[in-house]
Amino acid sequence: MHLFYTPDIIGNAYQLTEEESRHAIKVLRLNLGSLIMLTDGKGRWMQGEIVDNHPKRCLISIIKSEENYQSRAYKLQVAVAPTKNISRFEWFLEKATEIGIDKIFPILSEHSERKVIKNSRLEKVITAAMKQSLKAWHPVLEPITRFEEIIAIPFSGRKFIAYCEAPLQERMEKYLKAGQDAFILIGPEGGFSLEEINMAKEKEFKPISISSSRLRTETAAMVACHSVAFINQS
Repeated sequence: MHLFYTPDIIGNAYQLTEEESRHAIKVLRLNLGSLIMLTDGKGRWMQGEIVDNHPKRCLISIIKSEENYQSRAYKLQVAVAPTKNISRFEWFLEKATEIGIDKIFPILSEHSERKVIKNSRLEKVITAAMKQSLKAWHPVLEPITRFEEIIAIPFSGRKFIAYCEAPLQERMEKYLKAGQDAFILIGPEGGFSLEEINMAKEKEFKPISISSSRLRTETAAMVACHSVAFINQS
């Protein structure tokens, strides 16, 4: 099954971009009548047929469409500090997309190792992971944002801040039930500062421990995503 990301699709016909047309016709060797899957990244899942196999402007006719395909009963937002080695952050974006996540906030905190990211590059990582894992939902990647601004964002679900010094018995599964929305903060390698932790507590973020082991930033963030998914499968 070949999945194409078509965020601007309207109606029952769509012309692939020149890059996607070349990939479909020249690389995948699809032809007239070939069936493909498409998604707008907002839950619309479509089956289409190639009706014009031009390698620069491949035209697709939509045969059937389903809204809210594989929608989840919960929403998950994770704010995480980008790692100094950007490939490790890209790894997290890939795995989080595969597991299921709605929004990612790169944090700029007191101990941040990286203060600048290229969202355009990271968006490509997310898109590739969405297509590879056959998802109909494209996670939203926000610009890098200061810690104080992130904790002030209105959120009606359960809010958590994870850090190494949190008591081991304070695990997310104690406070999060299936179907509840979750917003989780994951700090940089140096951890959140005490001031940041206290600021988050004042904004009703519950301190939790992700693991009894000391995890790298991207691993902790991925474990957090998996924990929420696991709670919702129980």
